Amino acid sequence: MYKKADYIRRGLTFLNNQFRPSHKRLSTLMIYATDLCDSACKHCLIWAKRPVNFLPKEKIYELMKSECITSQTSVGLEGGEFMLHPDALEILEWFTVNHPNFDLLSNCLKPDTLIEAVQKFPPRHLYISLDGDEETYLHMRGKNGYGAVISVIEALHDKLPVSVMFTLTPYNDFKDLEHVAQVCKSYGIDMRVGIYNDIAFFDTFDKAHETGIGEHKNEPGLKFTDVSRMKEEGLIDKIKSIKKAETIDVSSFPKHDLTAPQEAIRDQIPEIVKSFAENYDFMVLYNEWRQGGLKMRCYSILDSLVVLPNGDVPICQNLDLMIGNIFKDSLDTVFNSKATQKIQQEYVHNCNQCWLNFHRKYDVILYRTFEKYFGMQITRKLFGYYQWEETAQKRYREVTDS
Repeated sequence: MYKKADYIRRGLTFLNNQFRPSHKRLSTLMIYATDLCDSACKHCLIWAKRPVNFLPKEKIYELMKSECITSQTSVGLEGGEFMLHPDALEILEWFTVNHPNFDLLSNCLKPDTLIEAVQKFPPRHLYISLDGDEETYLHMRGKNGYGAVISVIEALHDKLPVSVMFTLTPYNDFKDLEHVAQVCKSYGIDMRVGIYNDIAFFDTFDKAHETGIGEHKNEPGLKFTDVSRMKEEGLIDKIKSIKKAETIDVSSFPKHDLTAPQEAIRDQIPEIVKSFAENYDFMVLYNEWRQGGLKMRCYSILDSLVVLPNGDVPICQNLDLMIGNIFKDSLDTVFNSKATQKIQQEYVHNCNQCWLNFHRKYDVILYRTFEKYFGMQITRKLFGYYQWEETAQKRYREVTDS
């Protein structure tokens, strides 16, 4: 996981961004270089997007010269499937030379290509997706790629830091989580658990947090023709427009596995998950958030940014709200303009609409760290009102203590 130095650097960036809002710096930048993907996931329909977009390598190099990006900025290269970008190897080589503080995300469906690329142009960290055993993988991701993922782990686990990214969804369950945790433990690598969200960029048609974990496990996979039909019928656009227009009221969500009493949740989360820092706590806190008990500001949007393949820059990974486009303005203008500052401040103070790793883990760490050393009242004065659960009285450790 992250080292102490990582937290210190991000803390310094936080201070800079608070006192110099027109000169904010990025701690994290995720570059979605393409929306082309060779998977067929149920929880993400990016693989059915047409036409396909590729962020030109020249534009990537150009945006990396932005003042808001420093040598300490962690850059993630992903898609779609990043390795399907026609200039993937050239981009990796450029980053190896010019900005070695980069991570690579992959589905590993072209294992030989990925292994060769990583050995030649090693990222700081390799993140790969695995959401269950071989059977679950096939039903959930529509491709027989389990063996490919294992082959990548076997080839690279002792060459560089590797993290397996597990997403808990309606299409898998806690048994799959336990299986993936055992795989990671056997190879001595990190695991990071995320919880499914219906992110606009991924064209999902199933609304997050409204369907039970494992409810659709082992149902037949999706075909391109199925998704095309849903798009023709306007189903996906309808859901995206509703999501864009509505403010999420998490307390109105129907209950499912993770909204049972705390003890039941702890019974469901496999014991082995506690071997991997922050994942157990993240799932317990998700339960509190989903029931409307957890409330906190979203400071992560002030130091974390996403660039999409068409150049659009959303305010965050979750909301379909664009603050600009790098083909129209520089990244510095997009991120630090007066108009963007106004939007950022509105959402920092008023948004509590998602439980995405990319954003919420940062906010959790920020609040829990200050609470540990200064208590709840001082932390509330420093960062604004927050609560971990419905009574608003329990501290972080009281809620998450196993």
